Amino acid sequence: MGWQKYIKEYLDYLRIERGLATNTIAGYSKDLELLSIWIKENAGSKSPLKLTTNTIQGFLYDRSKKVKASTLNRCLASLRGFFAYLHFSKLREDNPMELIDSPKTSRSLPDVLSLEEIDAIMGEIDLSNPQGERNRSMLELLYGCGLRVSELINLRISDLFFEEGFIRVEGKGSKQRLIPIAPITMKYVNIYRKEVRTHQVIAPQATDILFLNRRGKALTRNMVFLIIKDLAEKAGIKKNVSPHTFRHSFATHLLENGADLSAIQHMLGHENITTTEIYTHLDTKYLEDTLIQFHPRK
Repeated sequence: MGWQKYIKEYLDYLRIERGLATNTIAGYSKDLELLSIWIKENAGSKSPLKLTTNTIQGFLYDRSKKVKASTLNRCLASLRGFFAYLHFSKLREDNPMELIDSPKTSRSLPDVLSLEEIDAIMGEIDLSNPQGERNRSMLELLYGCGLRVSELINLRISDLFFEEGFIRVEGKGSKQRLIPIAPITMKYVNIYRKEVRTHQVIAPQATDILFLNRRGKALTRNMVFLIIKDLAEKAGIKKNVSPHTFRHSFATHLLENGADLSAIQHMLGHENITTTEIYTHLDTKYLEDTLIQFHPRK
């Protein structure tokens, strides 16, 4: 039995038993495919059931010269999961990944936009065309609800519960959560839905998808990135702005204004609150203001 069969069985396990998201499974598939190619070229097509720790370390060493530490860590996670699967499925007696450590990575925080910068980006949206209304409602949702870009493009009309003041999103691992939505955000989404989207010819597979492209199909992640990049450049924003920047700004601004960290964790869809702490850093100016305001010996 060759590499492809073992990889397919593992990916089926991730999809069916673990319920992982399609994008996550695609990442695992890519890493395992790279390993199988490297093994074929450097270790004589050795079976994954016979690989040793030393051989895998050779592959990882080669990868470390080509990719950054965060990418290498993702590759390590893919390999750990794969060989753990082979081990508990009793296809291997040992797990060759047990003695391999992860490289240390620096946790650089993404840029956060000020309210003025967000307004400046919004102000560059051309509302004279239908795509402008769509783009405004998308950015309002990214910032107003802290959505991931994948959650945004997959958002459905049937996920909007405006009377109750919530939207339903499907996050990582196909896990659903409810997020409160502000009246101003609902207002802009409704303008797009009722004044723009209803006049489009919609593809059959996208009838329930909220945000559509000119051809009536679902938007791609890349298209959302390009829209935001273009608007940020027009607004003269020098920061590295992406859809995630709005999500990060959402969390940071909530925390700065006194929101409870666990509530932010729920809205962002983080399983571990330490992840939320990383995403919701406080800038030095806010910390300085807090010290001056509250320290007894100011």
